Amino acid sequence: MSKKKKGKKPFQAPDNQDGGLSKKILDLFKKQSDKSFDYKYVLDKLKIEDTKTRNKVIRLLGQLTAKGQLKHMEDKKFQFDGKEEDFHIGIIDMTSRGDAYVMVEDMEQDIYVSNKNLNHALDGDEVKVYVFKKRERSKSEGEVITVLTRNKTDFVGVLHKKEKFGFVVVASSKMYTDIFVPNDKMHDAEDGLLVKVRLLQWKDKDDSPKGEITEVLGVPGEHETEMHAILAGYGLPEQFPPEVEEFANGIDTKIHQSEIKKRRDLRDTLTFTIDPADAKDFDDALSFKKMDNGNFEIGIHIADVAHYVQPGTILDEEAYNRATSIYLVDRVVPMLPEVLSNGACSLRPNEEKYTFSALFEVTQDGKVKSEWFGRTVTYSDARFAYEEAQYIIDSEDKHIPADISLSQKAYEVEPEIVEAVLTLNSLAKTMRDKRMQQGAISFDKVEVKFHLDEDNNPTGVYVKTSEDANKLIEEFMLLANRKVSEFIGKRKPPKTFVYRCHDEPQEDRLEALNTVVSKFGYNLNFQNRAEVAKTLNSLLEDVKGKKEQNLVDTLTIRTMSKAYYSTQNIGHYGLAFDYYSHFTSPIRRYPDVMAHRLLQRYLDQDPSASETEYEEKCKHSSEMEKLATNAERDSIKYMQVKYIQDQEETEYKGVISGVTDFGVFIEIIENKCEGMVRLKDISDDHYDFNEEHYAIIGRKTKKMYQLGDEVYVRVKKADLVKRTIDFELLGSVEEVAIESE
Repeated sequence: MSKKKKGKKPFQAPDNQDGGLSKKILDLFKKQSDKSFDYKYVLDKLKIEDTKTRNKVIRLLGQLTAKGQLKHMEDKKFQFDGKEEDFHIGIIDMTSRGDAYVMVEDMEQDIYVSNKNLNHALDGDEVKVYVFKKRERSKSEGEVITVLTRNKTDFVGVLHKKEKFGFVVVASSKMYTDIFVPNDKMHDAEDGLLVKVRLLQWKDKDDSPKGEITEVLGVPGEHETEMHAILAGYGLPEQFPPEVEEFANGIDTKIHQSEIKKRRDLRDTLTFTIDPADAKDFDDALSFKKMDNGNFEIGIHIADVAHYVQPGTILDEEAYNRATSIYLVDRVVPMLPEVLSNGACSLRPNEEKYTFSALFEVTQDGKVKSEWFGRTVTYSDARFAYEEAQYIIDSEDKHIPADISLSQKAYEVEPEIVEAVLTLNSLAKTMRDKRMQQGAISFDKVEVKFHLDEDNNPTGVYVKTSEDANKLIEEFMLLANRKVSEFIGKRKPPKTFVYRCHDEPQEDRLEALNTVVSKFGYNLNFQNRAEVAKTLNSLLEDVKGKKEQNLVDTLTIRTMSKAYYSTQNIGHYGLAFDYYSHFTSPIRRYPDVMAHRLLQRYLDQDPSASETEYEEKCKHSSEMEKLATNAERDSIKYMQVKYIQDQEETEYKGVISGVTDFGVFIEIIENKCEGMVRLKDISDDHYDFNEEHYAIIGRKTKKMYQLGDEVYVRVKKADLVKRTIDFELLGSVEEVAIESE
């Protein structure tokens, strides 16, 4: 007796019985599931003219109806027999194995789609999906009926030329097909080069889509090529169009007395900036003044970008399209041309600038007594790097030594600035403690940074963490963002505004986190919203300095919902704010420009702006932010691989950061470079994946390698093009220690 084939599509006659004709018929009806057609329509669409096949179609229509896959309508037409609730609209999320999940809004469970049921859908596409009847399945499974909207049509990959055609292999684990390029669409691109290719069409009968090469990026693996490829792969811009540069260069950037008269003049108030040492654009400054009543007047001054970037101009259109600056490892792709980003809008020391300010009267215990918002003119008295400000905080000394100084020369800070920095730091700590008590979650950001030589080759990797100087600036930026948002959000009647929203974490994600951290002896309490924040903060504090810290930090961040922009305020869960907006970085974020415009609009007593218009702009800004973040992560990964490729055969201590059924991910502790040990390459035993324990276990030895374990690895291979690192597993820290005795 022959066995049934596994993996067969539901509701589909085997191809060896009817040549796939029944599938073609079903697909035809599925794609227009709300309509009915007679057999003549089917014959016409399938281009069937011979009598034999015609009769087969009529017969198959009857068989499919008998099986309950089609239903016979009163007018002798047929319709797909699927209920409305069996069809959904969602977004494709491809896996590295070639299958996918469809994410449908308001559905708790994603819909699994095997590769053979994707029907040419690609990662990120919006699709219509039909969900099969479960039939004892543990998960929802379906088939893509039609691709509604392509997520992208431009891809980056390596061109492989043949005599009469070529094909581009896309450098992404989520792209399961290459792209066929006919000779007349090659445009003289050479074999083996990294290219940008545009998808033109993908016919039902074709295995691969057809494309056209639009740009040659260069030789794979070369630094400039790969940086360009990262941006091109996400469809992100690099150079400004000449007409935009010309427009920006033509803007009057001088400070005029006539404009100063329209603003609050704060040029005599002590003002300074604190930014990274390598920063070129300074879009925020702090001012400090003691008041006669013992309180402090603290100003948060933001570059008045909206003064220069006017609605309806090509400059504004370009800024909106970009929506954000992009920070790759070796360069910044700014949202605004340099004449503005590094010039007119940058609050450089000893220069007068147009600003938009938030002024607060703050008591000695950090309470805000009054507030004022409006356009100002300011003068920055000094510029500090975070390291310089931190030195003042740590030493309470006005003498900055040469090894701390931005200029590498020792100098003295004005006593009133030292007092301002120390007072602001004290107030920031008080305000931060209050936020924590109100349920804010304390994520101390860890940034991977690189020492680069003049050719942008990494000579070292280091980890940068937030210190008091960073937190000082962060706290006052949070204050301005929150108070501006409250000022508009609490108005009656409601006014359209741009909010930065952050939803509560989903319960299943919290439970998944609890499952992992329990392996390390931590127990989490998720009884209510207040307890969630409290227990997560306790967890993040408890893991500090321990081997599992980076793993737990990363998993906790992933547990959180994604922040986004919207006109519909839901508050910011992570910060424990009922109202929150982005107001403080208009040089690099378009939502801040929108917030400035709207705030001034309402200060001028103008009517509310169009909610529909701004909601669309919010969605665009959120999408561009995501692309920019992905590009930035890719550039870090590329630089890590570039650094580690010169370390082949070097041994490192690492921590197991991920476990799958095909390999174990290891993150090197000293430089945060992550790579994989493939199960097939572990020679001392055959290892099986144990999902319950997030571990791999040897069949003979019963040796276990578990998430969070420290191990020693040797660098086996680093692939710049694929941006992957392969390790050889040497053993656990304990095993290696025993062997070395």
